Amino acid sequence: MDKKLLDFGRIGITLSFFASTLLYATNGDNLIGVGTKARGMGGAGIAVHHGAESILQNPALITDVENTEVSFGGTIFMPDIKTQLNTNPQAPLPLQNKLTSDADFNIIPEVSLAQKINKNFYIGVGMWGTAGMGVDYSQGEGIRNTISVGQFSNFDMVTNLQLMQFAVPIAYKANGLSVAIAPILQYGNLDINYAMPIDQQGTINSFGAGLAQDLGFGCSIGLIYDFSNGLSAGAVYKSKIDIEYTNQLTTATVPFGIILSEGDHLQQPAELGIGLAYTMGQHTFAVDYKNIKWSDSKGYQDFGWVDQHVMAFGYEFSQDNWTLRAGYNHGSSPVKETANPAINMFNLLGFPATAKQHYTIGGTYEITHQLSIDLAYVYSPTATKTFDVSQLGMGIDTVTTDHLESSASFQLTYRF
Repeated sequence: MDKKLLDFGRIGITLSFFASTLLYATNGDNLIGVGTKARGMGGAGIAVHHGAESILQNPALITDVENTEVSFGGTIFMPDIKTQLNTNPQAPLPLQNKLTSDADFNIIPEVSLAQKINKNFYIGVGMWGTAGMGVDYSQGEGIRNTISVGQFSNFDMVTNLQLMQFAVPIAYKANGLSVAIAPILQYGNLDINYAMPIDQQGTINSFGAGLAQDLGFGCSIGLIYDFSNGLSAGAVYKSKIDIEYTNQLTTATVPFGIILSEGDHLQQPAELGIGLAYTMGQHTFAVDYKNIKWSDSKGYQDFGWVDQHVMAFGYEFSQDNWTLRAGYNHGSSPVKETANPAINMFNLLGFPATAKQHYTIGGTYEITHQLSIDLAYVYSPTATKTFDVSQLGMGIDTVTTDHLESSASFQLTYRF
């Protein structure tokens, strides 16, 4: 086999592996919102009272529950990711096929409970899937069937990253002001398997470090002030949460000479958000701004991620026992083209966190005052990016990725 093909195989699988483990996509690898009501309003939930589901958006908002409220449901997340390597006519490597990941269906659970202790104090507990990804190229053309003609078939790669967060908020309310703190326990697991050529004769070997998992700790601090004229203003800070996936990232990078400054650590970034909401009769308007600090997070900073600015706009109309919602979410991509072609290859071939726009609709139907059903649908149109990787000397000029996603959320809420 041509040495350039072999070198491309080694580097390409490393970069593909890294990036593909992370993307669950939306705002970076975070969901645009946790909770069906917030998702129906474009992710806006820092200053809008959504009851128990607000624990992770802004824990101070649980002070809106009448007595005890529990919400449970989940999101069906459906990403559609396609990537193509573009070669010049003189390249020894033929044009690669555009491949689509078969990991296009994920279920993300959510359970929240909030309870009023007395007129001033509230407590809650919640568990949510908040981020992660899996890609599956094992059902495609297959590297063993295509390596002889220079097609690497994304190396039959199968990856899976899952992040779950558990929080127990304590909130205090006095007059129109509510403040809260929510300690957070995060569970993460990461598993990778792939195949690649190991010599110039095209010998194929399979690699995988097995499942790695770890726990991390952080906290969320929130406040909300409800003015008497229907205006609400909120703010929330969420700390970094560090996870170490022992042997996963270093196993993949060391053989290829890629050194990560933080080893096997991936750190979910700190977030700072502010929000405004205004209710006028049956109408509620909301806007949130969040700054997500990817550039200051272990793992992400090694690959040139930049801080992300996210705006969420939501509208809600209520009448009798039903509510309609709509929203729009825009987040600048944390992945930017850099002067390092290896990083460019990594960020688009394996980690195309390029989704920017999200359009949302949702609604609630109250069966009784105690029981209601919440629904939401989120659509993100195709975002296409092309990065230059010609300086890698592989015969590949650019990498192009198309990223589309949609999701449907369902939730039951019970008050007692």
